[in-house]
Amino acid sequence: MNSSTWLVAGLGNPGPGYSRNRHNVGQMVLDELASRMGGTFKSHKARAQVLEGRIGIGGPRVVLAKPLTYMNLSGGPVSALARFYGIDPENVVAVHDEIDIPFNTVKLKLGGGEGGHNGLRDISKALGTKDYLRVRIGVGRPPGRMETADYVLKDFGSVESKELPFLVSDGADAVELLLSEGLTAAQQKFHTGS
Repeated sequence: MNSSTWLVAGLGNPGPGYSRNRHNVGQMVLDELASRMGGTFKSHKARAQVLEGRIGIGGPRVVLAKPLTYMNLSGGPVSALARFYGIDPENVVAVHDEIDIPFNTVKLKLGGGEGGHNGLRDISKALGTKDYLRVRIGVGRPPGRMETADYVLKDFGSVESKELPFLVSDGADAVELLLSEGLTAAQQKFHTGS
């Protein structure tokens, strides 16, 4: 696995007004990965910020990417970067918020539906396939009758904010395990709660 390069895209919306939103938890995970790698993001012509490096010592090569487009236009930067670096869709990982799993939960999968997530829908369209990896960061369902869009564009609540660093760290751990040991190993760790 270590011979190939991975593209890990953290989904979110650009600008400081969105930075603490539930919808931007994918980008929070990428900031944690960048911190662990000891690197900083640089602007790329594909309308994204990127950081190239390795996960761990002698680990797999990775391109961390934060699209600078709005969430529903994530596909353009992701597909452009995949082409630029010569990365096949099976080596693309989207890290994103997921309302269909509880807050403080991380799940991983390959392919499948987008569950109404416009960022994933745009990536699937731009890549021409749904067969890329997803690291799904649980943000829980909106309370009462709140619209999903309103919910994901709100900052995490005060109780959630106390747990958020642990969730972000778990998300980064999941990406590292996925890239170094594969999907099955990462699923076994994060889906069983061990």
